[in-house]
Amino acid sequence: MNAISYQHLNPPLRILLGPGPSNVHPRVQQAMAAPMVGHLDPYFVKIMDDTVEMLRFLFRTQNRLTFPISGTGSAGMEASFCNFLEPGDTVVIGVNGVFGERMVDNALRCGAEVIPVTAEWGKIVAPETIETALKSRKKVKMLALVHAETSTGALQPLAEASQLAKQYGALFMVDTVTSLGGQEVAVDERGIDICYSGTQKCISCPPGLAPFTANQKALDVLQARKSKGNSWYLDLALLSAYWGTGRVYHHTAPVTMIYALHEALALIVEEGLETRLKRHKKNAAALHAGLEAIGIVLHAEEGHRLNSLTSIRVPIGVDDLRVRQKLLNQYNIEIGGGLGPLKGKIWRIGLMGESSTEENVLFLLYALEKILQAEGYWLETGAGVTAAVQVLKKTPEAP
Repeated sequence: MNAISYQHLNPPLRILLGPGPSNVHPRVQQAMAAPMVGHLDPYFVKIMDDTVEMLRFLFRTQNRLTFPISGTGSAGMEASFCNFLEPGDTVVIGVNGVFGERMVDNALRCGAEVIPVTAEWGKIVAPETIETALKSRKKVKMLALVHAETSTGALQPLAEASQLAKQYGALFMVDTVTSLGGQEVAVDERGIDICYSGTQKCISCPPGLAPFTANQKALDVLQARKSKGNSWYLDLALLSAYWGTGRVYHHTAPVTMIYALHEALALIVEEGLETRLKRHKKNAAALHAGLEAIGIVLHAEEGHRLNSLTSIRVPIGVDDLRVRQKLLNQYNIEIGGGLGPLKGKIWRIGLMGESSTEENVLFLLYALEKILQAEGYWLETGAGVTAAVQVLKKTPEAP
């Protein structure tokens, strides 16, 4: 039998400015090449402890149950629903994009009654509509919101929603997949009971883990379940026995992925969370100014726009896919297209973690200007870059 020959792995070097993943630091890549140890090895147990402590730092929480779930951010979402919802429970869910819709799907699969609170894609879910939904039933078990809606670039305010959840006796659950590490999350200060994220966005770690945290109020609800959850793999009681002091075997943890997360979190600690958040804010402001200077319309609601992901409307007469392909093929820059009803109508530009740099902002604006001009879109040459530079010069450096 003839031997089958496959090409050697040699992926191109891309500037990842889409909705995720983001570029990773060389130290993170190096960590993934470190020697393998067993998932109960004393050395790895110390890495686990350090990772948990750094996740508490990033979430800004003292929650005992804080750890990375083995799986992408969607595993964090599913764990949040299947552990805390039982058949017949009522949950209010904010729906203003793809991931709000995914939340609804998860809750329905748990047998819950779902009360969706909808908003136009790109706008926030209004607090008054949330309160109306919470008041519509005698008992609502959970209020769930997407903090950073990746499909639209909208940043959902949390403070008033948290107060409403407490007022009506509901658990407050928040998706921070595209915000953790790039926007302030502050789990304890904002009264978030259950929170999950993903590693591949503002944390700048490869995809495959879902940072998760839950407070004692949520754990008391979990303890009071009348029946077992419908997922063995995502059972928080079992997982906490492995990530807690007992180290009771549950599944073989993805050792190299946790190495990578450990190193990515160490980089965040070294940079300082405040400094990191200011960097994301500064670069987003420069990008927004540059885009508006060349006539591009920002899609998400003004005053509620993410620093980590910017949605912009595709100019009339410009081919969505062709521009993205030219960015990729000519400049090695990846940006994202729209999803659902926004497919073909918006582009999504991520400035997350290692990808959030002044150089990337300016290079993207330069490349986009060149491509749009070739597409017949009129703009003043260099206007975007000039506007962005002015913002970067005016913005004080983070301490």
